Amino acid sequence: MDVLSLIGLVLAFIAIVGGNFLEGGHISSLLNGPAALIVLGGTLGAVLLQTPIAIFMRALSILKWILFPPAIDLLRGISQVTGWSNVARKEGLLGLEPVAEGERDPYARKGLQLLVDGAEPEVIRSIMEVDMYTQETRDLRAAKVFESMGGYAPTIGIIGAVMGLIHVMGNLADPGQLGSGIAVAFVATIYGVGMANLLLLPVGNKLKSVVQRQTVYREMLLEGILSIAEGENPRSIELKLHGFVD
Repeated sequence: MDVLSLIGLVLAFIAIVGGNFLEGGHISSLLNGPAALIVLGGTLGAVLLQTPIAIFMRALSILKWILFPPAIDLLRGISQVTGWSNVARKEGLLGLEPVAEGERDPYARKGLQLLVDGAEPEVIRSIMEVDMYTQETRDLRAAKVFESMGGYAPTIGIIGAVMGLIHVMGNLADPGQLGSGIAVAFVATIYGVGMANLLLLPVGNKLKSVVQRQTVYREMLLEGILSIAEGENPRSIELKLHGFVD
């Protein structure tokens, strides 16, 4: 679990609710059904309008990475590639066939299979780079779904505020209706700005950082596989790949 993300979510919630309490407010003053409907529904509707269904579904599937990101251990990956190079040096590229069959990472398995099949380094690079960049582009587009929601939410909140004020202005003769209209106006703005800056934009940026780290890992694997294909010394490969560790 990504403890830092969990701490951030909890801290943001405590800061808003706690600040409201210290100012003499009550949590019930921040709860408003019509305001929530306007902001949540409007934001979701705008994003659904602009996003292809495949990208939206991918965005939902990677949302869990906020708390449970995929395990990316560059040092372990370097050790793994060095082991592959030792096998190839002792048994030849065909000795990597059992390794490829037991590899759980689809990207690494594809690279190993290309080695076993005797593909030229240029062919391996071409195939693996297409796979890497396609996956990166798809996941970055999915992460940007939450960035888009973060861009729409404050504006939808303002729409909710204006609607609340219209309701207030239309009931000036009835003081009993003023309170609910003003509440919708201000709470809708809080929902829109709060969702964008405390949740949606941070989520989008966090997912992008995970995707970028995955790409670095795949670049490291690709460089290692190409080095094996070119017959480089395992020690040289290990030293080269350590350049990917930040």
